[in-house]
Amino acid sequence: MKIAFDAKRIFQNKTGLGNYSRTLVTSLSQQFPANNYFLYAPRKTDLYNIKASSNLEWVGPIDFFSKKFPSIWRSKLMSKDLLKNGVDVYHGLSHEIPQGLQHAKIKTVVTIHDLIFERYPSQYNPIDVLIHRRKIKFACKHSYAIIAISEQTKKDLIDFYHIDPNKIIVCYQSCSNTFFEEASSNQIEEVRKKYRLPKSFFLYVGSIIERKNLLTICKALNLINKETRIPLVVVGKGKSYLQKVKKYITANGLDHDVLFLAENNEINSQPDFLVERDLANIYRCATGLIYPSVFEGFGIPLLEAMSTGTPVITSNVSCMPEVGDDAVLYINPYDEKDMAMTMEKLINDSTLRSELSEKGKKRAMHFTWEKCATAVMEVYLK
Repeated sequence: MKIAFDAKRIFQNKTGLGNYSRTLVTSLSQQFPANNYFLYAPRKTDLYNIKASSNLEWVGPIDFFSKKFPSIWRSKLMSKDLLKNGVDVYHGLSHEIPQGLQHAKIKTVVTIHDLIFERYPSQYNPIDVLIHRRKIKFACKHSYAIIAISEQTKKDLIDFYHIDPNKIIVCYQSCSNTFFEEASSNQIEEVRKKYRLPKSFFLYVGSIIERKNLLTICKALNLINKETRIPLVVVGKGKSYLQKVKKYITANGLDHDVLFLAENNEINSQPDFLVERDLANIYRCATGLIYPSVFEGFGIPLLEAMSTGTPVITSNVSCMPEVGDDAVLYINPYDEKDMAMTMEKLINDSTLRSELSEKGKKRAMHFTWEKCATAVMEVYLK
């Protein structure tokens, strides 16, 4: 088969959607080498090594107009190039497909990661909400199949857009293989020293936005007895909500209990700040991940933590139970008392931490890239 992808984020996005796209395409090209994979993107960058596999090929705009207006090429003119190259299946990796494919004899697939903007529109620019809604509705209407990254996302597609359930296939994603690899005690300690991490700490990973609930973690931390309290290390950045969190931290004397890695200039100025391998070992240094998000499409930090053997405390809502199953501790994300009690429980019970570590590693094996690539290839074959 000749399989084409919307590869803009493969070459330009360093985080979630880019990681999903890069790792899926790499996994497909390695597991199913008989196919040819075409990466359609306005430009090629060093973010992805196209030469890693002989069955990968970048395709960019060719004519003057398409080069001059790459966004129009990507959204409206690409179908001509897809037909010219004899593409069998086109996969929009993140919520959209080009216009015109519905008139061509090219089978299309789209991955929908979440509809968070529909649940929390006030947290988005109103124009962005309209754009997201238009793109996703169009893609869902004109794709032969829709890949949802969780049952939660499938349910939202049905509830918000009334999509035929038979058209939606759940293909769970994974995290980078780096998090599944073993690390020596020396490597872990090197990272502890490099990032000046406390001996024991809770870890928060993610953007610092209201939905991910960092303020409630700080309120729970404030309820824990000072003698048993351990610090919170925050990996992530934020804007207005971050200032709200900081205001609470200062007002309650928690400045030495909450550490923002991105704001430590001596640490974040390093050229390899928070490279993947370092992040995996930061998880391994932690007493536990605290992830009380009120809503996610999947929740990659849960999987990253479980695959490294880090105990997890997370919300009992959205897709979190779907990912964590019985391998994590659940709390009410709106209840700081419940959160504080569970955090204290994890701090004080080493046996519980060991049990969760082993359960987490086993649970993580349900979400490998090999399984994801196999499930996606089954969609293409259908």
